[in-house]
Amino acid sequence: MTAVRSSAGWSRGWSYTWNVAWRRRSLRVVSGLALVAAVAMVAEPIAARVADQIPIVSGGRFAGLEWTFVRVRYNSWAMDEARFRQYWNEPWAIDAPAAEQNLSRRLSRITSIQVHDPIVLTLDDPRIWEYPWLYFVEPGNLELQPGDVETLREFLARGGTITFDDFHGPLEWDHFVAQVGQIVPGREIVELDTDHPIFHCFYSVDKYPQIPGLGAFFSGRTWEKGGFVPRLRAVLDDDGRPMMLINWNTDMGDGWEWSNAEEYPGYIQYTGQSYRMMINEIIYALTH
Repeated sequence: MTAVRSSAGWSRGWSYTWNVAWRRRSLRVVSGLALVAAVAMVAEPIAARVADQIPIVSGGRFAGLEWTFVRVRYNSWAMDEARFRQYWNEPWAIDAPAAEQNLSRRLSRITSIQVHDPIVLTLDDPRIWEYPWLYFVEPGNLELQPGDVETLREFLARGGTITFDDFHGPLEWDHFVAQVGQIVPGREIVELDTDHPIFHCFYSVDKYPQIPGLGAFFSGRTWEKGGFVPRLRAVLDDDGRPMMLINWNTDMGDGWEWSNAEEYPGYIQYTGQSYRMMINEIIYALTH
């Protein structure tokens, strides 16, 4: 792992026993046989190609785990821009609900993990403590409030995992670092290279993928906003567990959202890549 930003450590202030208890309560053991099924899609010709790229790999060994896609509805500067709201969704809602529906469906069909319906929560919703995994899309627009910072710090201290996706280039990176620095002051952001177990915990991913947003794809490129090289970065806890997973210069959400789009057959290669990488990230978070 390569350090991106370093300084003194920050103590999370909660015992390991408390963390394990919270995670066990959130991921309570359930009975049942492994769900091992072929990936099915609406468009059959497209389905065959996507299924080839996201095969089943010993899915039964995760029997007893549960997972819910929890999209966080956060505050952002863009939500105050009338023109932004007129032409696009608010940043927190980008790719919803198709992205999480498709990803949840795939994870359920290729593993024995009990996958629940996706939900959207705000950070002041008390139900947030019932789930160990949160998703922020387009965090280059993130504007955390003091209460948000306290909640997310506590969430991480209890053993939760936060996944960030779909932000690009140096300007959005700098804004993101300033925001998350409030949550974990003093923690360094590190590079997760392909020798990290997260790249091989389910699928073997030899190269971190750059998934283009559909607009970039139509323009014949995979990058946007000057974000030429995709990176998987992380913030680690005191035990070395990635408690923040940061997908930068890539758009995983578009890969899931458009996986059933028969009219974009050239995009299918990115669909498979986005599923494989995020399924690895989810499984790693649930088992570490």
